[in-house]
Amino acid sequence: MKALLNKLNLKAVNSGACTGPDGWIETDGAVLTSYNPTNNEAIAAIQPTTPAAYNQVVEQAQHAFQTWRTLPPPKRGDLIRDFGGILREYKEPLGELVSLEVGKIRVEGLGEVQEAIDICDFSVGLSRQLYGLTMASERPNHRMYEQWHPLGPIGIITAFNFPVAVWSWNAMIAAVCGDVMIWKPSELAPLTAIAVQHLCNRVMADYGLTGIFNLVIGGGEVGQLMTEDERLPLVAFTGSIPTGRKVAQTVAGRLGKSLLELGGNNGIIVTENADLELATRAILFAAVGTAGQRCTTTRRLIVHKNIAPTLIERLVKAYQQVPMGDPLADGVLLGPLINRSAVEKMASAIERAKAQGGEVITGGRPRPEVGPNFVEPTIIKMSGQSEIVAEETFAPILYVLEYESLDEAIALHNGVPQGLSSAMFTDSLRSAEYFLSALGSDCGIANVNIGTSGAEIGGAFGGEKQTGGGRQSGSDAWRAYMRRQTNTINWSTELPLAQGIKFGE
Repeated sequence: MKALLNKLNLKAVNSGACTGPDGWIETDGAVLTSYNPTNNEAIAAIQPTTPAAYNQVVEQAQHAFQTWRTLPPPKRGDLIRDFGGILREYKEPLGELVSLEVGKIRVEGLGEVQEAIDICDFSVGLSRQLYGLTMASERPNHRMYEQWHPLGPIGIITAFNFPVAVWSWNAMIAAVCGDVMIWKPSELAPLTAIAVQHLCNRVMADYGLTGIFNLVIGGGEVGQLMTEDERLPLVAFTGSIPTGRKVAQTVAGRLGKSLLELGGNNGIIVTENADLELATRAILFAAVGTAGQRCTTTRRLIVHKNIAPTLIERLVKAYQQVPMGDPLADGVLLGPLINRSAVEKMASAIERAKAQGGEVITGGRPRPEVGPNFVEPTIIKMSGQSEIVAEETFAPILYVLEYESLDEAIALHNGVPQGLSSAMFTDSLRSAEYFLSALGSDCGIANVNIGTSGAEIGGAFGGEKQTGGGRQSGSDAWRAYMRRQTNTINWSTELPLAQGIKFGE
């Protein structure tokens, strides 16, 4: 572990607030400890951000915004290009730190850093494509168009399960848009955030800048400071639905903007004519990957009754062959849950499912002999979509529901409060198109013959209903980080009014 921290220049870590190169702010108060979920050993102790330190960070960010917003977007893109280069240089140790701190297997940790690299590349291109529209004016000799301006200092609050990627989706795009960032990572993954901030500091120093990327570490009290802070015109929050609801209410109360990426209860429909080998492999990764701790994890399998026994048999065989253990070890496919509380919530969900008519087909047991937070991936056959099935449990539990007609499958699929990701496995063009139509999936993401997880950065990521309606990453998600301005220029010597109004004539 020490060798890994040395690779990232994390020999001394004691501050949880930073505004840039040489900008680490000493704070006091109760120490926040980062733990390795594989063995519950402490990794590092960090002094969380105090209200005074938080205000200092915001003030520095406000000051930095005055300069950063005046740089042409392609020049901002130059900095993001260089940050992508530093991420490439440190991809291996940073990815391994993700595995160490949150329990992802090594290939997923490296993949998360690659995702941040990819969004850097995307953002560099975006820096030359922040387009506005030109509209035809009804008034002669007038030009009407729209343009986009930076919002200001924005708050980014991220969850533990993607401690690098989700921040980068927001921060890289917001940076080329001309915003400056104040990031509060999950208190369960502070060390990864500090490592990323060190890398940000390096690239800011190369450009003689400070205050573009800022860090504040702490729990809900720091998040509350951000959501109440009128200096932050936008707060992007990734996390649970209950917390997201509080964030939305608080930010709306001050008429600010919130960008919400909340829970997912993602379903896969498998039709009678689906390729079951393809479906089995996709379901395994989507349901078991990251130990079920992705917002896009497959939690509900809605399968035609005629093929349900065959598909369940295939999945049980696959589940029982998943190797679990140290996520940094070769060959391991299943790491730990994040902490003991997550283990307890999974056990409670399994008991509730059984009480609501569920039958555990495989898994369902904790595995303390492997480590304190290890659990068996679990398949539970349900007689109906009960209360527990409609909830998101952040663990590798897959509920299996059977259907007869496609309309029944769609109704089951859409019959939950969440609306993030969805998928269908089918060889029927008609079924696929129905699923992707306005009559089909009600989710922000809908796939055919691939799973619910593993979204690419080029598409806008987010969902509907209680998932929050936010969109991050690709497509035109950049618009959330800017303010729109409509402009009209009169280049004539006349003053015609819109709608043909005559005033004072």
